[in-house]
Amino acid sequence: MALLTLSNAHLAYGHVPLLDGTALSLEAGERVALIGRNGAGKSSLLKILAGLEKPDDGVLQLQTGLRRVYVAQEPLFDAGITVFDAVSVGVAEARALREQFERHDPADDLDAVMTRLEALGGWTWEQRVDEVLHRLRLEGSDRVDALSGGQKKRVALGQALVAQPDLLLLDEPTNHLDIDAIEWLQELLVDRRGALVLVSHDRAFIDAVATRIVELDRGQLRSYPGSFATFEKTKARELEDEALERARADKLLAQEEVWVRKGVEARRTRSVGRVQRLLKLREQRVARREQLGQVRLELDAGLPPGKIVAELKRVGMRYGERVLIEDFSATILRGDKVGLIGPNGVGKTTLLKLILGELQPTSGSVRQGTRLQVAYFDQMRAGLDLDATLVDAISPGSEWIETGTESKPVRKHVMSYLTDFLFSPERANSPVRTLSGGERNRVLLARLFALPANVLVLDEPTNDLDIDTLELLEDLLQAYAGTVFLVSHDRRFLDNVVTSTIAWEGDPAYGGRTGFWREYEGGYEDWKQQRERGRVAAVQPAAAPLAASKPAVRAEAPKAKLSYKEQRELEGLPARIEALETEQVAIAAELAGTEIYTREPQRVPALQDRHDAIEAELLAALERWELLGSR
Repeated sequence: MALLTLSNAHLAYGHVPLLDGTALSLEAGERVALIGRNGAGKSSLLKILAGLEKPDDGVLQLQTGLRRVYVAQEPLFDAGITVFDAVSVGVAEARALREQFERHDPADDLDAVMTRLEALGGWTWEQRVDEVLHRLRLEGSDRVDALSGGQKKRVALGQALVAQPDLLLLDEPTNHLDIDAIEWLQELLVDRRGALVLVSHDRAFIDAVATRIVELDRGQLRSYPGSFATFEKTKARELEDEALERARADKLLAQEEVWVRKGVEARRTRSVGRVQRLLKLREQRVARREQLGQVRLELDAGLPPGKIVAELKRVGMRYGERVLIEDFSATILRGDKVGLIGPNGVGKTTLLKLILGELQPTSGSVRQGTRLQVAYFDQMRAGLDLDATLVDAISPGSEWIETGTESKPVRKHVMSYLTDFLFSPERANSPVRTLSGGERNRVLLARLFALPANVLVLDEPTNDLDIDTLELLEDLLQAYAGTVFLVSHDRRFLDNVVTSTIAWEGDPAYGGRTGFWREYEGGYEDWKQQRERGRVAAVQPAAAPLAASKPAVRAEAPKAKLSYKEQRELEGLPARIEALETEQVAIAAELAGTEIYTREPQRVPALQDRHDAIEAELLAALERWELLGSR
């Protein structure tokens, strides 16, 4: 029997339904990732499943005795509460029952109290809280008010885990967590017994945790068993099929409209049934909910800076006795895409300010390049006036957005610019406070991209953005001619964007020391592999005296050079990939049209097969290109 079943659910805010007669069933032990566009209604659906909100219509059926716990995006706690007391809220019933039993009130039914205590494991609730605090690396005596956003999220998770629910519901659990905490949470959720429903846009996290993907798209829920990569392939095929089906329906409607408007003689003999079919086609076309548009992102790289953006030589930074950075050297060149990796609070923002000249080091030297135009993306959205309208937030005091260079200016009306970021004209005068977290991030991106800049500083830009917008932002940053500094805990986003990584390695477990930073080529996975090798080297026993006397050798054997044949293959792969992509686009355009279905319908199956074959060939070519390039 299913733990939970939602049937024929309807929910609407305004004129667009978020849930449109949809259904969902959840089995014991399933781990479901709920994905979809910003504003599609994912958080509202999660609250319905948690019993915190009710749909406008529909039925939610629960297994008898099902225990559900919901963890919000931004958890709230009582003022002045300690971590131990906050986590203990998860065992509030067991705590109250044991206190009731220990009072020995003759009016109480102690047998019933004892039975319920046994069922809840209430005799040892303190041990459960202590165990969870240890697993979450939290101090029970700390006050929650003094914790960072990531630590508060851990407290909320602890409150949920100590309750030992049958169903755990998490809304954006990775927000404000650093990479180590995200990987720790992955392992915890995979090892945990019980069902899970989570809302997340972190693709690596979803791949590691979820056993099923459920997409909320235009009011409907669609289920995809398996990994996120499998979902992406299936979804692409579905969208192609949907486009073909709608093209055929539009063509049939156009033909019927022409027929019904024929001359008087034709109207005398026309079929009543055919007219009724035309009316039905019109109704279906009006009721159709189109796929949401894509965000259109364009970025002005501003004036070209000098070749060197910043040069750091043996830089150190201290605050009193605390060492944040020690003996760090690096050279940042024009066009570099640099990722900064490290736990919360180790000094990533301080290092960025040193690079950009906003702080002076306590030791060493920093030299900035010339003609730097810096634009910032702030993860805390501190620059947003919540009472301002969207128009004023994007372009205060003007109806026009000015982008481009002095020699080639681009002028766009603010309403048109807002539609590029999926904001309808009807919402242009809505206050910013009415927007969801992802929509506020889109406002920040819209304002950022309206500025000419050759250096972008992006502090957690991926928080709350939906997956489609994340992928478009990746493409934009890859093609951007300027320099990018990216602070992010989204591992896949880092791998897809950055060309080098500056990582904090002050963890003694990996052979690090206080304030130690190091620069690497590549993204997150490259850094992770090299860090692991450093950890292994740190725990190996000391070498024998004879071996120590020998000349030092490289820890890693040099990579084998490519053969002449492999070198020629590597040089030819970009052209082959481009040719395959061009052929795929041409086939997709032909299948999306209507002529082929009337003139050469026999070619359709072959074209569809070729389209799928190209996808496999592209994947193989890209993997081969990456393999040869890494050598």
